Amino acid sequence: MLRVHDYAPSGNGYKVRLLLTLLGTPFQWIERDITKGETRTPDFLRLNANGRIPVLELEDGSALAESNAILVYLAEGTRFLPEDRFERALVLQWLFFEQYSHEPNIATLRYWITHDLLDAERQPLVEGKRRWGYAALDVMERHLGTRRYFVGERYSIADIALYAYTHVAEEGAFDLARYGAVRRWLERVAAEPGHIPIAQV
Repeated sequence: MLRVHDYAPSGNGYKVRLLLTLLGTPFQWIERDITKGETRTPDFLRLNANGRIPVLELEDGSALAESNAILVYLAEGTRFLPEDRFERALVLQWLFFEQYSHEPNIATLRYWITHDLLDAERQPLVEGKRRWGYAALDVMERHLGTRRYFVGERYSIADIALYAYTHVAEEGAFDLARYGAVRRWLERVAAEPGHIPIAQV
């Protein structure tokens, strides 16, 4: 059985749990509490030398880290990853966007706020994180203004990756009120058969 090493509040871990659930693939969930240093232990670092969750442990003991790499691996040969070469590249484009422009800003502020970490060292970084987080939401809003989903008008891992932290962006004090297309897309994703909330493990 697949094993998912994860931290329940993590959007990155949620991506993996959501896709596995949509695929109907059974897995064992193993909590690694990042607030207690559980991803810095020798046994975890053998799975992922970078000391981050999620990690997907395969039946043969192989381990795969980085949430979006895990999504691509799991989605191969399924409806969640297009067969068309260009559409596959577009999915990858959005996965890279999510990790480079979206997650470092929206997810980081959410983590700092929900874990009460806005200390004197982090406070000067908030304005920049907020500005670039809204810039990412602006890109998404423009793209979704004429589309139901991010690639090929079909629900894919591009949507799963971007949904994970967008749907909880308000926990990072991002106001989604002016993002009508994004909010409608969030509703569509949440209405997909087999959808689970972030708190479900």
